[in-house]
Amino acid sequence: MPTVSPRLEKWLSEMNALIDKAAKHGFKQTPVNTREGLENLTRGLTNRRIPMHWVHDDIITPPNAYPVPVRIYHPDEDKALPVLIYYHGGGHMAGSVSLYDPICRKLAENTQHIVVSVEYRLAPECPYPAGLTDAYNAVRFVWQVLDQRRVKYQRSLRIGGDSGGGALSATIAHRAQYDKAVDIDAQLLIYPSLDYTLSQPSIDENDEGFLLHTKKIHWYFDHYFQHAEDRKHVSPLFMEVTSDYPRTMVVTAEFDPLRDEGRLYVDQLQEAGIEAELLHFDDMIHAFMNMEKLVPDETMRVYTEAGRFLNQ
Repeated sequence: MPTVSPRLEKWLSEMNALIDKAAKHGFKQTPVNTREGLENLTRGLTNRRIPMHWVHDDIITPPNAYPVPVRIYHPDEDKALPVLIYYHGGGHMAGSVSLYDPICRKLAENTQHIVVSVEYRLAPECPYPAGLTDAYNAVRFVWQVLDQRRVKYQRSLRIGGDSGGGALSATIAHRAQYDKAVDIDAQLLIYPSLDYTLSQPSIDENDEGFLLHTKKIHWYFDHYFQHAEDRKHVSPLFMEVTSDYPRTMVVTAEFDPLRDEGRLYVDQLQEAGIEAELLHFDDMIHAFMNMEKLVPDETMRVYTEAGRFLNQ
């Protein structure tokens, strides 16, 4: 029977004790302390950022739409490399380009891709579909920014994201199947949120005690969807797959409430004839990539396997 990694047990025990203590003293979840929580976790447990050959901030400016800030990482500006647009995690409510800077640097270095990290709008201030619109506009208009910067690149586009960012990536991949202006070669989904109905068994099996609690996921989605959206209709897990869907790698963790939707998604893609891989960690929890100091081997394996998959 799978068990949580010993390297996470002590940390999880201490975290759960803190959560229980806060609840007894009247703690109330808000967007502000949610963002602070992810900030503290990631900055405290992610190793320092690695040097990068070329890093610049810019803005993608779609016609008559919100200007989308991005940060561009080029691991070797003398080489024309493929492009990976990356959407950070945070349940559609937290996270930022700045917070994910160390992770995106390692993605760029280990995959040898130009990584474009997207500062999409967040709920509750900007509910669905604002962030999704920003994410899709980044895909549609990324080439203009790279050309303006005179960046050397291959016109080969890959997308990816973790958690809520994985939801954005998969949704974009489904939409792009019907958009001749967008051609996505591959995508990387790291413990993605793919079922907004929260109807898979692992939602109950791992509902508390493993950092991401099911109650909190409901809270995230209630802030994201503010206009009575049909949550099944907007879930990537239930969207149509055509032959134009990109090859996909999905990373899952055994003690993650989102585990089963990731596994099921890979099965569905494979049944539809799409190249899809599952990279499963049987002793990890959600967001372990943000805890590199605790689980360095597992995080490095994701970077290494992502590089292999994206470049094959």
